[in-house]
Amino acid sequence: MSKPYDLPSLGDLACFEAAARNLSFKLASTELNVTPAAVSHRIKALEHELGQALFNRQYRGVELTEAGALLFVSLQRGFETISESVTRIRSRHDRTGVSIAATTAMSGLWLTPRLAAFWKAHPGVAISQLIQDDQKAQGVDLSIHYGDPEAEDDETRVLFHDRILALGTEQFARSYGIARLADLSDVPLIHTQSGVNPYTEWPEWFAYLDRPAPRGPGFFLNNYLISLQAAEDHVGAVLGWEGLLGSHLGSRRLVPLVPDEMPSPHPFYLRIHGRASANARLFADWLAEH
Repeated sequence: MSKPYDLPSLGDLACFEAAARNLSFKLASTELNVTPAAVSHRIKALEHELGQALFNRQYRGVELTEAGALLFVSLQRGFETISESVTRIRSRHDRTGVSIAATTAMSGLWLTPRLAAFWKAHPGVAISQLIQDDQKAQGVDLSIHYGDPEAEDDETRVLFHDRILALGTEQFARSYGIARLADLSDVPLIHTQSGVNPYTEWPEWFAYLDRPAPRGPGFFLNNYLISLQAAEDHVGAVLGWEGLLGSHLGSRRLVPLVPDEMPSPHPFYLRIHGRASANARLFADWLAEH
């Protein structure tokens, strides 16, 4: 009887995936709790069975060959599907609760303030928040993102699509004499560059308003909440989403520095993962409505 799947040793494949993901036999051995020699032996056995090299061995490390890259992508997709299924099976014993992933900024500024109102309407539904600034959002019912919801394979709900304003303190505005758009060209600006979230940045904002790129000093941070704190401390101007920063604007901790604004190129949206329960969908509909 022939085998239903044309696969090498699953142990060899798992070893290869760890080495390819880390681009290091040593790091793979640490992750798998085996020796680097054992990792090398398994990968050589896999290469022998496939009849071609999967890695180019170099003095400073390894890199994937074309065949290795093809196999790695296929394994990642397969392992991600298996991981999702395992998570779903493990969580079946309790599907009354809802898990939702969001960035630190989205959770602190928008999601958490709304939970009290949801619990008042639905006191029997427990909500678990996971802070995932890398946007991978795995193993949860729901996740919040800033970007293009049409690019998702899962069902989505748009939460809000608003205006991007140049914000700062009233003291900062007075110190630099800011009253119109041209006044922002040479003042200190706070840039949020997280590396994973496609935040709209100052050059895009100025370009939309037909202004050249800013020339003033820049302060570069990788966390939006810290960027807001820096702006509150009069360090510089920061870009802000009106719908995200209602409490800051309402309390005048930050104020619009100029009347000019840019419509956000992307909405904040909710992704409904395949594992989502009925309570998760209830919460998703409530968030989108409110």
